[in-house]
Amino acid sequence: MSDIDSLEQTILAAIDAAGDEAALEAVRVGALGKKGSISELLKSLGGMSPDERKVMGPAINGLRDRMGEALLGRRRVLKDAALAARLAAETADISLPLWPSPANAGRIHPISQVTDELTAIFADMGFSVAEGPDVESDFYNFTALNFPEGHPAREMHDTFFFEPKADGKRQLLRTHTSPVQVRTMLGEKPPIRIIAPGRTYRCDSDQTHTPMFHQVEGLVIDKSSTIGTLKWVLEEFCKAFFEVPNVEMRFRPSFFPFTEPSMEVDIRCDRSGPEIKFGEGDDWLEILGCGMVHPNVLRNCGLDPDEYQGFAFGMGIDRIAMLKYGMPDLRAFFDADVRWLKHYGFRPLDLPTLFGGLSV
Repeated sequence: MSDIDSLEQTILAAIDAAGDEAALEAVRVGALGKKGSISELLKSLGGMSPDERKVMGPAINGLRDRMGEALLGRRRVLKDAALAARLAAETADISLPLWPSPANAGRIHPISQVTDELTAIFADMGFSVAEGPDVESDFYNFTALNFPEGHPAREMHDTFFFEPKADGKRQLLRTHTSPVQVRTMLGEKPPIRIIAPGRTYRCDSDQTHTPMFHQVEGLVIDKSSTIGTLKWVLEEFCKAFFEVPNVEMRFRPSFFPFTEPSMEVDIRCDRSGPEIKFGEGDDWLEILGCGMVHPNVLRNCGLDPDEYQGFAFGMGIDRIAMLKYGMPDLRAFFDADVRWLKHYGFRPLDLPTLFGGLSV
């Protein structure tokens, strides 16, 4: 029995000395494994006499049970200690600021923002949004819009043409969003009141021009629209877009094949400082072109010019974005520079509304 007591003290000391679960597992295997010290004692019971087994059997089994409980208790202590150490090492400092959420870190591109601003303004005036394909035919891009054969805009130096088809006809990348007007007039009956924002393409590239840019065009067709209506629409748009109480606009005669009469529109501004201020000053800045829809365009779209009339206008979305938000170079719009986007971009949840502010 003294050997059992001595073995028990030895195993208990080893259990107490185990500093982690791996060391404790080694103690368990050394005591209760197949070749462990207690297991060897249990094997020896077979060679004892019945009287010896009556005494040693309960003693050895009792030792095994006590060592099992001691191992289990020590394992709990080690697990609690390991958990406490991990919690201490991985403690979160709740006083630190939170990581920014994707909604706060992301930015809306100024082109997308200005397009939403345009849509909000013209929707309030009863306009709907119309869209069309970027790849167009000569008919929709030129012929239906009263561009005569040989017009400079048809030439290769200004328009991106595709290779001719088998019948000799060539498709092209639209040079303006006016083909959407043609498609709308061919597919809908007046009254028509739409805006057509979208990408357009021309062979041009410098600080204020890029081969691909964005335009928005407006079209109104009914039986009573006049130049006075056109001027009111444009004045209300400029006041809302540039967020000024009053604007002074100047309409200058011009020429566009698809409108007659045609006009270019300037807005009074102040360019004496680092930023352009609209609605004040002695300078003028051209912002768009417009006019009454040419009778030939109405005829090409199956409308009787003696019954219907209307007006159209168009402006560069990139250009008015630069004017409103002070961006000096158009090419930066397409550089995909995250630093530029973080500076000029808009938060995703700041949706432009007329009552809440277009550029909050």
